[in-house]
Formats: sequence, C-alpha cells, structure tokens
Amino acid sequence: MKITPKLHAFIWNSMTTNNCNTYLIDCSKRILIDPGHADLFGHVREGLDELGLAIRDIDLVICTHAHPDHLESVSVLKKENVLFAIHETEWNWLKEMETYIQRSYGKGLDEIQPDFLLKEGLLNLKETQIWVVHTPGHTAGSICLYWPEENALFTGDLIFKSGFGRTDLPGGDSEQLKASIKKVAELDVKWMLPGHGNIISGTSEVKANFDHIAELMMTYF
Repeated sequence: MKITPKLHAFIWNSMTTNNCNTYLIDCSKRILIDPGHADLFGHVREGLDELGLAIRDIDLVICTHAHPDHLESVSVLKKENVLFAIHETEWNWLKEMETYIQRSYGKGLDEIQPDFLLKEGLLNLKETQIWVVHTPGHTAGSICLYWPEENALFTGDLIFKSGFGRTDLPGGDSEQLKASIKKVAELDVKWMLPGHGNIISGTSEVKANFDHIAELMMTYF
C-alpha cells in the first residue's frame, strides 16, 4: 500500500492470526519498521516484490518493541545482512528474558543481535531524519518513530485507531502509557501509523483520535 512516494505500508488484515503492520521508508536508506512474525513474513516479502525490492535492498530494520509479533522476522532480515536497531531498554529486558525466550521459541538472541541501540533523540540516516521517541507503557523500552518530512508517526503498540496498547504483559505500566500518549499527542502528525489496525490520515483526524483515546483512558485507568 503506497501512502506517499517515500512511504509504504504492508497492512496485516487477518482477524484470526496475530501479526503486525509493517512499514517501509523508501529513501536513499531504506528502513523497515516492525517486520512481524518470522513464519508470517511472506506478506512483507510480497509487498517488497511488488515494489521491485528484495530483502538485501533494506538497509535497516527498526522494531518499536520486542514482542514476537513485531520482532521475530529480524532473524530473517539479518541473514541478508540487514542492520537492526531497537531501544536500549528493550534490549536489556530481552537479555534478562533470554532463558525464557530460548525455552519458548527455541531460538537464542544471537539471531537478532542489534547492530546498534537506540536512545531518545534524532537518528540521522543520510537525508532522512527520524526522531526516536521513548514511549514506555506497553513495554518499558517501547518507542515511537516520528518522521517530520512526512509528518508521520509510527506508534507501534502505544496507540491505535480508537484504542491503545495493553499494559498487562511484563514491562507494562498504565501510568507510563498515559504519559507516553500525551507526549506524542504534542507532535504535528498527518499520518498515524499503528502496529495493528487502520492507518489514520489527516491532522484533524489524528487529533480527534488522540482526544478520543484521552476519554477512553479516563474510563479504563
């Protein structure tokens, strides 16, 4: 799905199988955001094929957080020497959980070793500048990515259309989630690109969704 000439979305529409939306920033450096489950990577591969791209054409993959439905396919990409980055807090949490991960998935962290770790601030990738925004709440090391050139906000599992991320999994915190949503609501956003569900387009529509979520959170928390 073409959003702008430099931005594409591979939307996961299945109502029965859990996986996430994946996004491609297609500039001089190609950045893939949240590649999804390894055994469901086919929908991303098909999307790349339609654009005439192969995995080896991707320069960097970034995960908004470390849940398997966002992270697993990093192992597929790293086999093609694609660089990988994740927030430092999230990686430290993964290392603490390594024994559990190996028992549950049969894989070690060596298959998804980051090439560098992210902190809050500006990430310069040639002419592409992306702000890394630390947004804990769904997990302790969750991030959103803000691309000012397109006024695009990649929200991972922080906020969705008419919904917000769960906080009942390890590392979740409802007060942090509320603070993180309030933080990104201050940004000038034309495209809200969530980890699951529908994209929201238009500044007024994005603002209306933030206002709606603020009301919902008053009910739930």
